Amino acid sequence: MNPNLAMVSNGKKFMWDGRTLESRDEAAKVAEQYRNDSFEVLIAEVGGKFLAYTRRTVMAATGAAQ
Repeated sequence: MNPNLAMVSNGKKFMWDGRTLESRDEAAKVAEQYRNDSFEVLIAEVGGKFLAYTRRTVMAATGAAQ
């Protein structure tokens, strides 16, 4: 299997996290962990395996850059 490193969905770019997951349940657990860390997540099924694609949710700036 040679998955795409990036995927675009609804105009947003997601990057593959590099792991091949064996089940939908395992993929759901991984997705929940990413969501808890403020990531957006897409799960793709490829050849019977599951891949997590993530993107960081942009948060408000906390201070001015100098």
